[in-house]
Amino acid sequence: MALKASGLQSSIWNNNLKSMGLIGLYPFLIMAIVWAAAAAVGFLTMPNGDAQSIGNMASSIIYGFWPVILGVVCIWFFVSYFFHSSMVRKMSHSHPVTRKEEPELYNLLENLCISVGMEMPRLEIIESHARNAFASGIDNKSFCVTVTRGLLQSLSKDEVEGVLAHELTHIQNRDVRLLIITIIFTGMVGFAAQILWSQVRYGLWVGPRRSSGNDKGNGMIILIAIVAVLWIGYFATLFTRFSLSRRREYMADSGAVQMTKNPDAMMRALMRIAGNDQIPKIPGDITMMCIENRVPFMGLFATHPPIEKRITALSSTTGFAIPNLPQLRPFHATRAARADTLSPPQNPRENWTTRQRFPKRRTNNPWH
Repeated sequence: MALKASGLQSSIWNNNLKSMGLIGLYPFLIMAIVWAAAAAVGFLTMPNGDAQSIGNMASSIIYGFWPVILGVVCIWFFVSYFFHSSMVRKMSHSHPVTRKEEPELYNLLENLCISVGMEMPRLEIIESHARNAFASGIDNKSFCVTVTRGLLQSLSKDEVEGVLAHELTHIQNRDVRLLIITIIFTGMVGFAAQILWSQVRYGLWVGPRRSSGNDKGNGMIILIAIVAVLWIGYFATLFTRFSLSRRREYMADSGAVQMTKNPDAMMRALMRIAGNDQIPKIPGDITMMCIENRVPFMGLFATHPPIEKRITALSSTTGFAIPNLPQLRPFHATRAARADTLSPPQNPRENWTTRQRFPKRRTNNPWH
């Protein structure tokens, strides 16, 4: 039922090693992207040039501008280190809460931290009907646990405790540090790609209306080069995600059971989250950090194992039977699962913070 100390230490060591490896490899990855972009532009603008001359031209650009490239990377690392928490908050649309605002939730998190002797992270809430949670940060000063309002209003108290313990285990294992480095520190490529893509779309729409003759040809060459950079940057972003092991979710589930000594509650929590995890209007980089992240296209590039496998693994390793709840039937977003979404307050004076926390059961809900 408990995690083996050797396995836990190995996971922490591997995550720290991958984090340092990604940071060390990133400047070379940026240089490779710049080299490929320069070669693409050379290929389009030098139709009579051979591959060697185009390669030499691209290499000369790297030799001449590597201090600038390295400086840009260092500036981005500096910005990421000091502002990654505000970036995550901005992307997830969360807000911090205090003990006075959420006393029961705050006490649950604090008691769990005391039980394992760790410093309590910050606590934030996303005002969404979805049921999800994630941890973020790179050190004790920036570690944070974020939960959705829908999670608090759809799960019982012991189930919420299991979710909080799951996220604390991610912090203990240094999973969150690797995630933040993957998303924020090495996210400059994806960020630049989004900006360039908007410029490409604008150029394709406005450019032909304002240009003619050679201007059109030169504009198309630049657009093609930009598209090439976008594709390179996109696959470079996917490359950093391959460092994430899906095993980390199994270890976090097991760690949550070790903290709470309640495997039944952890399995019930996963069941109630299944099919109701999608938080609207947040980027995929944030959903990658959540306790559940369903990925389309048959799970291609999935960062989480299927939730039914996680429940089965908990049952087999702890010896506790899977709870006999209606959630077992679909295990994914079926009509029954979607019918369990929360309705907004009917009273215009009533807000999320005045509603009852951690309801035990809702008798009119087929899922409970």
